[in-house]
Amino acid sequence: MKPQQILGRVATPDGKELVLYVRDGVFSIRVGGLELMSSRAHGSEEAMAGLVLAGVQGREPGVLVGGLGMGYTLRAVLDVVPESARVTVVEIFPAVVSWNRVELAHLAREPLSDSRVAVEEADVAAVVAANPRTFDAVLLDVDNGPAAFTTAGNRRLYGPQGLAEIRRCLRPRGVLGVWSADPDPAFARRLTRVGFRVRTETVSARRSARGPKHTIFVARMI
Repeated sequence: MKPQQILGRVATPDGKELVLYVRDGVFSIRVGGLELMSSRAHGSEEAMAGLVLAGVQGREPGVLVGGLGMGYTLRAVLDVVPESARVTVVEIFPAVVSWNRVELAHLAREPLSDSRVAVEEADVAAVVAANPRTFDAVLLDVDNGPAAFTTAGNRRLYGPQGLAEIRRCLRPRGVLGVWSADPDPAFARRLTRVGFRVRTETVSARRSARGPKHTIFVARMI
């Protein structure tokens, strides 16, 4: 086995380190030494796009993708929405955007090169708050779940105020999807209290049925 190689690293706002690794053609991103994502397991990110966008209608749907990661969620969105769609991807770390233009670009077939995509290097909570009634769908894949944060500041996204702001950024009949490594019934209840109709789906982390399972929250406006 080849030794692990570091391709890039960047400090997070709360003093941790976000690091891009590769070994034997497998890429991974870790924060604070814990694996955040891997190119071996992205089936659940792809499943989220299908689950969330299945009911989105309109000739020019607007979609916000919170978290670029390795580009798999964005690619899955682009494979579902029409050519007339407008897709905004928000990533707080400029280094992650750079990695997706170079080192990681091939993994998800260069989604940042798609003309439908606009990239915002910003905090997704700020983008949500600044764009009322703008999006038909919001897909959040910025953390390991509503209780496992990449940066401490993301906590507010999943609280009552953050969820209310997400609801305000959606158009009528809009839908929110949230990726989580684990089930979280308390989060589902919070979604319901701010005015969403919620269902949870358990999906495979990999394209095969084997291996770990992840949770997708699909929340539609009432």
